[in-house]
Amino acid sequence: MSDAPIHPLLDVLLAGGARAERLTASRTFPERTAEHLDWPRWADATVVQGYRRLGVDRPWTHQAVAADLVHQGRHTALATSTGSGKSLAFWLPALSAVRTAAAAATLDPGNIESAHVRPTTIYLSPTKALAADQLSALERVLDAAGTRDVRVATCDGDTSREERSWVQDHADVVLTNPDFLHYSLLPNHRRWSRLLKGLRYVVVDEGHAYRGVFGAHVSLVLRRLARLAARYGEGSPTFVVASATTAEPAVSAARLIGVSPDDVTAVTDDASPSGRRTVLLWQPPEITGWRPPADGDTSAEVGSLHRDRSSDVPTSMQRADLTEPDPWALPAAEPDPEAEAVATEAPPEHPRRSATAEVADLLADLSAAGARSLAFTRSRRGAESVAQQARDHLRHAAPDAARRIAAYRGGYLPEERRELEQALRSGDLLGLATTNALELGVDISGLDAVLIAGWPGTRMSLWQQAGRAGRAGADGLVAFVAREDPLDTYLVTHPEAVFDAPLEATVFDPANPHVLAPHLCAAAQEAPLRAEDLVAFGDPAHVREILQVLVARGALRRRTSGWYWTHHQAAAGLTDLRGAGGTPVRVVEQGTGRMLGTVDAASADGQVHDGAVYVHQGTTYVVAHLDLTDHTAVVQRRRLDYGTWSRSVMSVAIEGWGEDVEEADAGTQRGDGPGHDLVTQEWGPVTWGLGPVEVTSQVVSFQRRRVPDMQVLGTEQLELPEHTLGTVAVWWSVPEFVLRAADISPEETPGALHAAEHASIGLLPLLATCDRWDLGGVSTELHPDTGEATVFVYDAYPGGAGFAERAYDLGATWLRATRDAIAACPCADGCPACVQSPKCGSYNAPLDKAAAVRLLDAVLSHDPRSAALTDAR
Repeated sequence: MSDAPIHPLLDVLLAGGARAERLTASRTFPERTAEHLDWPRWADATVVQGYRRLGVDRPWTHQAVAADLVHQGRHTALATSTGSGKSLAFWLPALSAVRTAAAAATLDPGNIESAHVRPTTIYLSPTKALAADQLSALERVLDAAGTRDVRVATCDGDTSREERSWVQDHADVVLTNPDFLHYSLLPNHRRWSRLLKGLRYVVVDEGHAYRGVFGAHVSLVLRRLARLAARYGEGSPTFVVASATTAEPAVSAARLIGVSPDDVTAVTDDASPSGRRTVLLWQPPEITGWRPPADGDTSAEVGSLHRDRSSDVPTSMQRADLTEPDPWALPAAEPDPEAEAVATEAPPEHPRRSATAEVADLLADLSAAGARSLAFTRSRRGAESVAQQARDHLRHAAPDAARRIAAYRGGYLPEERRELEQALRSGDLLGLATTNALELGVDISGLDAVLIAGWPGTRMSLWQQAGRAGRAGADGLVAFVAREDPLDTYLVTHPEAVFDAPLEATVFDPANPHVLAPHLCAAAQEAPLRAEDLVAFGDPAHVREILQVLVARGALRRRTSGWYWTHHQAAAGLTDLRGAGGTPVRVVEQGTGRMLGTVDAASADGQVHDGAVYVHQGTTYVVAHLDLTDHTAVVQRRRLDYGTWSRSVMSVAIEGWGEDVEEADAGTQRGDGPGHDLVTQEWGPVTWGLGPVEVTSQVVSFQRRRVPDMQVLGTEQLELPEHTLGTVAVWWSVPEFVLRAADISPEETPGALHAAEHASIGLLPLLATCDRWDLGGVSTELHPDTGEATVFVYDAYPGGAGFAERAYDLGATWLRATRDAIAACPCADGCPACVQSPKCGSYNAPLDKAAAVRLLDAVLSHDPRSAALTDAR
């Protein structure tokens, strides 16, 4: 361990040295002093006075520079750290513009233009919580300024009809989200004509959150907004994209709003003050009491655990000693389980304690010490588990602290989420276990520590979450706790990959035909599409091709004047911005009718099927009935000692297989273009492919497993519908003679393929801006299309998200990193740190670690680049 940290809470986490061996690396980032500039001359004096009364005597340099660019009408990308006051940079010009117009109307009341065209601003955030938080901050500025002539309001799906009408008629600043733009404001733009006519600024907050398919959708929504604003007003508005520190912020912002990168100015020099931040890399310990099941012992699927019965550790805390990577990790949190199998054949020799259990302990200790902390988890179930275990740990030792720990996640009702946010702000809560729902910029300052259970997917997200610790210039402590996952294990043992590697670029593809087509329909319904409009949506030739398909399918009608939507239904309903896949399922308590929360439609089969266990703020329920027609899951409250895990089956069909296939030169890389044609390249006998596929999945059964020993109590079959996903996959196929030459027998082949698939999915986030939950996979020893043993890795989004294409371009680098990660793992037969997956739909079997290494060696031996280097030597 180098750069020994000296944060005062470090000893709490280390438990006086008892946990010292779990700390694999640390780094303390030095404090940063503030740099200031004077207020811009154009800034309204009253608004400036409001900021000064709130303690902002002078703006930080990046705030002043960005605000001046926005005031000049320059599209601006502001990418600085969490808590760096980015909001001042866009609120100062927006509020000053309204105040200036109001003053002009007062001085010249007969001027019709000044009286009726007030400059307006639309603020967009990815979550309602962030918009509500920004409204509160904005009102504090206006109250401090003592001004009442700037009218601000939030408007989203929760806003009443009366309030919405007031916003349409009077609001100068409207805080909302992309979903409201897409489903309500843009389709009903005539009712919003006043706002659109005066639209001067569009603020896109947390711009780094708009990646993958969601980012592509939001990009097209923004282009539709700019098009309508130009029709109503005198030109397009000025866009401000505020984001966490990221690679190429100007390029990402330009792609998001549909302009050239030359038209966007990036502000990246952070001049805000920052306290020291100590970041720890933490690996949970091996479970010393573990033993594999005896020969012939079938009572426990994955071994058993010997406990010291004299221990005074509460039984609830012994959930930590599990054989799964996370006892409450949601195996079906996404509709993309990874492969086929039945049961784990050989458990790891020395499994490690789950990250969820470890973080629960750390959160409890921090809370007992009076520290205010956030614990980020990878799933809704994980957040519930961390909060409950931390409360259980403190229930007798520190009951007051136990009452001040809660969970926060998506699926809660809006009023419940806002109550929790306020309790954390006020200090009523000491510890909050959350999903990434609190990663974004909700203003929660004064936190002492942040715990991160498992790699959050990108370095951007890691530092965004870490930035919650020590906000407002105070020192902060951050601990990244590794799950038993190949990527997590790699990162905590290679600290340079965390501390020194560059940040990722934000990846999304607005030209994705599956995304672009419904937005063209929506744009045509808002106003007929003209030839001159096409450039706003991408390459005009590509847009025309998609329009031709839409016309051929009867979605649009072509006239000499443009393209028209002629159907009665709303075109906005053709697409789902967030990829949830349909109407969310309401979770309703039987007897009371009380709605507990919601579950995404795509996850409902795996999470709230009949008999599933559902957890809400530590209370367990059993699903009595899932009604997919009524989108309702009726649950009964029960005290349980088991959890449920669903099993899925899956198949992949390659679209266009057998037709003429484009062969790509092995030494060339594909560009970032929108096409999803089927392409292949040959590595001698090994074939690589990239193209459109159809993935069919179905939840077919579930297991009840006793907690904490994970003994299988029973398996039940389910009758649920199949789901089909059209997406893009990368795959590699290996003929039988290559397998036999690598000493992989027919019996070993399924386990070798399955293990390689799992590990490759776990390592791909090192090369693409994604995490394993953005991906799915299937492996088979004989695929009906390729006719060979094949491993597929696909984007878990309709139409694809660019991740599979990235894997295809960097195939050799990707598989070599996968091979090295498996080989370097010290386990004997495979474990969650190398080849087991926390989201495998078939219980991580069959898996063969040694055969997977031989398989990947065989594939990589045919890499033409490696052969060329060998020849050159």
